[in-house]
Amino acid sequence: MKAFILERYGKKSALRLADMPTPELREDEVLVEVHAAGLNLLDSKIRDGEFKLILPYRLPLILGHDVAGVVAKVGARVKQFKVGDEVYARVDDFRIGTFAEFVPVKEDSLAHKPKDLTMVEAASIPLVALTAWQALVERANLKKGQKVFIQAGSGGVGTFAIQLAKHLGATVATTTSTANVALVKSLGADVVVDYKTQDFEQILRDYDVVLNSQDGKTLEKSLNVLKRGGKLMSISGPPDPDFGKEIGVSWFVKLVMRLLSSGIRRRSKSRGVDYSFLFMKAHGRQLREIARLFDAGAIRPVVDRVFPFEQTNEALDYVRAGRAKGKVVVKLR
Repeated sequence: MKAFILERYGKKSALRLADMPTPELREDEVLVEVHAAGLNLLDSKIRDGEFKLILPYRLPLILGHDVAGVVAKVGARVKQFKVGDEVYARVDDFRIGTFAEFVPVKEDSLAHKPKDLTMVEAASIPLVALTAWQALVERANLKKGQKVFIQAGSGGVGTFAIQLAKHLGATVATTTSTANVALVKSLGADVVVDYKTQDFEQILRDYDVVLNSQDGKTLEKSLNVLKRGGKLMSISGPPDPDFGKEIGVSWFVKLVMRLLSSGIRRRSKSRGVDYSFLFMKAHGRQLREIARLFDAGAIRPVVDRVFPFEQTNEALDYVRAGRAKGKVVVKLR
């Protein structure tokens, strides 16, 4: 099969298109013929070597976390899927590889594709949707009437998280550039802060939840918009000791995480705010819940650009530049 492989870490390391053997299928896995693959900042960060401590992959590596496609084969223990089913998933860590013609996916991480979405649209969803779901539903338990600040509203996570928070009945604030104000308002944002001309720290007050996706300075400022008892969740770091325990890293990596997050954890505690780092997990059941929201028309996909599979490197560079409105997808079939 054709696949894009990473042979060495580095910001200037292009993926190489190569012929690779079709992956062997485990008993609890489904082999998916890839029709489209979503790209995420996580892909470029793995390529650049930024996640070597947390995700120590062996090279060469096929990159890619999001997939939409058709079931080509099922493992002996698989019961929920059959050959020909249209499916989508965020594949599991250490089994990634959606920048390829075929990818194996654990049955528990897979879901049937939302009926009314194209393969391209479906491929744009899993990682960002699961991130927003696990942050706002699972961890924050966001409720009707609460206020949530979702940073970078025009990005992949932001465009989904705004819609999900509105569906849950929350008041939503977000940041974006002047050019994207209309987009985030169309998704349901109630308060829009133009980060080019305004400072969210001076505008937002007494929020229940903040979903941080930006740098350390923005994380620190986010403390000032939360009420006591509020929740500050970051998907951009720093990772905390609980996360290290959860993924079972070595004592040294746990120590590094403890040191990296000590400042924000201390300041959060002094303000009566709960800080946590979120690294989303593959989850088929949650994707089924998310599919229902799309089928009901409660949420819509936001796709910025579609690249042909041969231009996967260009697509990855476009994602890394950080200017995408919504998601970027490569199309194979």
